[in-house]
Amino acid sequence: MTDMASRRDVDERPVICERVVTLTVNGRPHTLRLDTRVTLLDALRDRLGLVGTKKGCDQGACGACTVHLDGRRVLACLTLAAQAEGRAITTIEGVSGAEGTHPVQRAFMEHDGFQCGFCTPGQIMSAVALMAEGRAGSDEEIREFMSGNLCRCGAYPNIVAAIREAASGGGHDADV
Repeated sequence: MTDMASRRDVDERPVICERVVTLTVNGRPHTLRLDTRVTLLDALRDRLGLVGTKKGCDQGACGACTVHLDGRRVLACLTLAAQAEGRAITTIEGVSGAEGTHPVQRAFMEHDGFQCGFCTPGQIMSAVALMAEGRAGSDEEIREFMSGNLCRCGAYPNIVAAIREAASGGGHDADV
């Protein structure tokens, strides 16, 4: 009987641990009060309204949520927002520069590197990073280093052609 009484006295609500986090997204600081379990993806989409970063599988398998963290590509669904504090976050909304559309974005449009468009932001973010990493030397290399980004429509040949063109046109020197 004592066990039953103590079970009823225990508050079974989940403990929420919040903290104030400042995220620098696309060059602008944003101070948010977040549950420490909130992913970077959810903070970007739900709290900052940056919905260009897509929620695909929410398990790190599709690449739709790819963003740059200090210039390196990461899966925002597997990164806690608190882990990104003090680091530079770039989303698809921030990949264009003062000169306009990024060379990868232009190449995707020219080569029809998208069909439904759902995976396109993650594909573009991975392609920009891939070029900055110097990994766009051949079609095989592009396919290998883009393999974490899935396209349900099967636009892979067009995506590879777009990256090849952007890399050969000097796009690899563009800021990440």
